[in-house]
Amino acid sequence: MHRNAPKIALEGVIKSFGSKHVLRGLDLEIAPQESVVVIGGSGTGKSVLLKSILGILTPEQGSIKINGQETTNLSGRAYDDHLAKFGMLFQGSALFDSLPVWQNVAFKLLQVQRMNRKDAKARALDTLAQVGLTPDVGELSPSELSGGMQKRVALARAIVADPEIVFFDEPTTGLDPIMADVINDLIVKCVKDRGITALSITHDMASARKIADRIAMLYDGKIIWEGATKEIDHTDNPYLNQFIHGRADGPIKMQVHRL
Repeated sequence: MHRNAPKIALEGVIKSFGSKHVLRGLDLEIAPQESVVVIGGSGTGKSVLLKSILGILTPEQGSIKINGQETTNLSGRAYDDHLAKFGMLFQGSALFDSLPVWQNVAFKLLQVQRMNRKDAKARALDTLAQVGLTPDVGELSPSELSGGMQKRVALARAIVADPEIVFFDEPTTGLDPIMADVINDLIVKCVKDRGITALSITHDMASARKIADRIAMLYDGKIIWEGATKEIDHTDNPYLNQFIHGRADGPIKMQVHRL
């Protein structure tokens, strides 16, 4: 248990798709302003976890609370208010090619908050500056940007509306190691400066070590290990050891078709 009441609290969360059981009684708590990274192999349910917290998916059983409020059955205005608490950096950035960069960043301000275009653009350009991008970048199309610049634009979009919570979905996918570390540094700075509660999912252990206060491993639909980032190299959990060292041999078995 955390000293403070948790910002996010999941208890006994079960989510299935037909006969495929993805989350099998998942428990996880995240304290206010804490940065937690969930690691785990492909298909272990990391994305289903995020979608369940957002309310895009509804679990069959279990509790998901934000600020102590149950969120699994929200609808209408209550659900809109719930979504307003979140920002999201999507895997692959997911920018709109039909919009200039500043409108991508300001999308939520314009479409949800109905902010006037002048104020929204000013906020967007200010937020772009916070992730190291100059005002002229705001007029470009996303297709004119490098992968690292696109990721910084996506980060600016995630934080521009001052969310309480930000989800980072594989934030360094497709980046070279140097640019990945730049993005990791920006995430750490933005989270700390803004007092954001962050939940990230990633395969990238260098990123996990950099941005996490605490790491949790998801396997077979449950959190099987969690602890402070500095503890990750001093555990005797065989699943965690296999994953962080990238070993083929171990208790985690990959399905490989043999010719």
